[in-house]
Amino acid sequence: MPQWLTWLEGWWATDDYDVARQVLQRGVGALLCLAFVQALGQFRPLLGEHGLTPVPEFTARVRFRDAPSLFHWRYSDRLLGVVGWVGVVGAASLVVGLPQAGPWWAPTVVLLVLWWLYLSIVDVGQRFYGFGWEMLLCEMAFLVAWLGSDAVPVPFLVVLAARWLLFRLELGAGLIKWRGGREWRDLTALDYHHETQPMPGPLSWHAHHLPRWWHRVEVVGNHVTQLGVPWLLWLPQPMPSIAGVVVVLTQGWLVVTGNFAWLNWAALVLGAAMISDDVWAFLLGWLPFAPDAGTPAAAGTGLPVAYVAVVTAVVAVLAVLSVQPALNLASRHQRMNASFDPLRLVNAYGAFGTVTRRRDEVVVEGSLAERPGPDDWREYEFRGKPGDVHRRPPQVAPYHLRLDWLMWFLPLGSGGTLWFERLLLRLLEADRPTLRLLRRDPFDGECPRWVRARMYRYRFSTPQERRRTGAWWVRREIGVVVDPVSLPMLRR
Repeated sequence: MPQWLTWLEGWWATDDYDVARQVLQRGVGALLCLAFVQALGQFRPLLGEHGLTPVPEFTARVRFRDAPSLFHWRYSDRLLGVVGWVGVVGAASLVVGLPQAGPWWAPTVVLLVLWWLYLSIVDVGQRFYGFGWEMLLCEMAFLVAWLGSDAVPVPFLVVLAARWLLFRLELGAGLIKWRGGREWRDLTALDYHHETQPMPGPLSWHAHHLPRWWHRVEVVGNHVTQLGVPWLLWLPQPMPSIAGVVVVLTQGWLVVTGNFAWLNWAALVLGAAMISDDVWAFLLGWLPFAPDAGTPAAAGTGLPVAYVAVVTAVVAVLAVLSVQPALNLASRHQRMNASFDPLRLVNAYGAFGTVTRRRDEVVVEGSLAERPGPDDWREYEFRGKPGDVHRRPPQVAPYHLRLDWLMWFLPLGSGGTLWFERLLLRLLEADRPTLRLLRRDPFDGECPRWVRARMYRYRFSTPQERRRTGAWWVRREIGVVVDPVSLPMLRR
C-alpha cells in the first residue's frame, strides 16, 4: 500500500466502531422494515386512491421540488404495494446482513433505494406522515448508507455525522422544552404527561401515579440528559460511550411508559452506536460483530480510493446542510421537527415543547335505528387510543397507529377536519379497508344509518377507583363534535 494511502487510512478510518456500524445498519434496517410493513397495512385506506386524503389530490397541487416523490410520476395502490414489498425485502436483507457481506457499495445501494422509496411515501403522506420520527428515519437511512460493508474499515467521518444527528435529536428536544411551556421549568410537566400523552401504554397508569417527587426527578433527569449529556459526544472516548449509555437507559424508560412509534427505538439505535468497541467488550466481556481475522477491515487494509472520495464528498454536503439546523438550535424561535432541504437530509428535531394538562377524546358512534334513541348508539373502538374505560392502554410501539394519533390532535384544534369528515363517510359506507384500521366494528360490516362524534374528558382512575370499578379511565361528556349525520347528508 502506498505510504500516502496508509496515512489517509489512519486518519480517515477507524477500527473501534465495528459494532456501531452493525448496530446502525441492522437497526435502521429493522426500523425501515417496520415502516414499510405499516405502509402496506395503513397507507391505502388513509392516503390511497380512495383514502381519506388521496395522494393524487396532493400531487395535483404540490410541486415535485417541494415534496420529491416517485408518486409524482404516477400513483396507484398497486404501485404502493410494489414499493412496500420492495422496501420490506430490502430492509430485511440489511437486518440479516446480506449487503454488508458484499463490496463496500452494496449496503450503500440498498439503503439509498430504501431511503428514496420511504422518502417518496413520507413526502406524499401529508398529516398522517407529519411526525418527527418520519424525517428522522429518512435522515438515518441516508446517513447509514455511507458506512460501507464489512470489506472496508468504518469511516470515522460518518461516525461523527451520526454523533451530530444524535446531538441534534437530544439537544433539540431539550431546548424546545426549556423554551416551551412553563411546566418544564417549574418541574411539573410529568404530573400530566403520562396521562395526556397521545397514546399511553400499559405502564402509563402506574407511571402517572408515582410520587410527585419522582416526577420532579424525571423532569430534572430529562433536562440533564437532553441539555447536558449531548455535549459529551464531542469529547474523546469513553465520554461518547457514556453519553450513548445514558441515552439508551433514558429512552428505555420512555419505551415502557408510552407509545411514540419508533422515535425512542431510533434514539436507542443511535445511542448504542455511540459506544466504542472497547466499551462494548468491557460491558459484555466479548465483542459482537467483530470482523473475522484476515478480512480487509480486520487487517486495517483495503480502503478503496473511490469509497474515500464518495463518502468524504457526501459528508461535506451534509456539513453544509447542517448550517441551518445548527442556527435553529441557537434560535429563540426554534422550529421543531422541521426540514430545511426537500430531501430531509439534515433536520431539526424536538418533542413536547408544551404538555397538555387535560385529555379530551373524540368518540365516534353509529346507529342502525332509523330514529335512534339514547340506547341505540354504539361506539367504534380504535386500536390504541382511549375508548372503553375498562380497557387497559395497549402496547403498540414501535408500530405506529396513524389514524389513532391524528384523532389525538382533533380536540387540540390541529390536524385538519377534512380527513375526519371522510372517515365518517367511510364508516357510513362500512368501507372494509377503513374498518380494518379499527379494533372493533360494532356493526360487523353492516352499514349504519347514522354516525356522530362526541367529546369526552378522560383522566386516569385513582388507585381507589381502580380497585373499586376495575376501570383504567374515568370520563365525562363535555360536548358534541358532530351531530348525527347520514350517508345522503355527507354525499351532498
